[in-house]
Amino acid sequence: MIPQLFPSSDEGCAYVAQLVIDRIVAFNPTEERPFVMGLPTGSSPEGVYRRLVEAHKNGLSFRNVVTFNMDEYCGLEPTNDQSYHYFMYHHFFNHVDIPEKNIHILNGQSDNFELECANYESTIASFGGINLFLAGVGVEGHIAFNEKGSTRDSRTRQVFLDESTIRVNSRFFEDPSLVPRSALSVGVSTVLAAQEVIILAFGFAKAEAVKKTLLAEVSPDCPSTFAREHLNSQLIIDTGSASGLGALAQSLPMHDGSPVFEEIPAVKKVEAK
Repeated sequence: MIPQLFPSSDEGCAYVAQLVIDRIVAFNPTEERPFVMGLPTGSSPEGVYRRLVEAHKNGLSFRNVVTFNMDEYCGLEPTNDQSYHYFMYHHFFNHVDIPEKNIHILNGQSDNFELECANYESTIASFGGINLFLAGVGVEGHIAFNEKGSTRDSRTRQVFLDESTIRVNSRFFEDPSLVPRSALSVGVSTVLAAQEVIILAFGFAKAEAVKKTLLAEVSPDCPSTFAREHLNSQLIIDTGSASGLGALAQSLPMHDGSPVFEEIPAVKKVEAK
């Protein structure tokens, strides 16, 4: 895993958006050979989606892109403004030319969650797997809703949310008691089976998660550590989320060439990407 350090989340999102654009253009997808992406929700990728929408306005087509979202709450209708269906259409799908048939989001209202999850894995496999998986990381180090205890071989399934996750997500709900207690989520192995994995983690609230992701023992205690085993993965961080790394920050190039913190005198300068 390669950590990529940026002065701000905005610049980190710009880098990721350009990476996505470059991958799609280089792949030159067709209807018979689409570019397949895994997508996250949450505050971290909003800047990425905003830039991809702008890229579409400037000529980038998503007509031959297929998407699989990471997760969805159980019990929320797609029209609920806290559902991940709503988030994705509001921030991205409604603004680009991706065909409806190319959009895949887990159905949190399914009568059979086990079958829903098995079919999701089968559909991913039918496209030959995922080319590029974008992901976020939670404050406790979860990827998607793979909470502490999720194993390396976990697949798409129903998961029950930790109290810390419920507490963090309650800020999006008018009444904290309305936060769903379970969700459908891709597994750790579902994410790591992708050809390329890009994880976004921004802000001081993610500092401990970033520290664990990069430095803790690889184990189910912090599922994001499993991403270190992927041979083509990047962790996109800003000065806030990097604040717990201490001396390790000295070895991380800042993408605009500025120092991370005053107490770190020298940071290798690189060209912004």
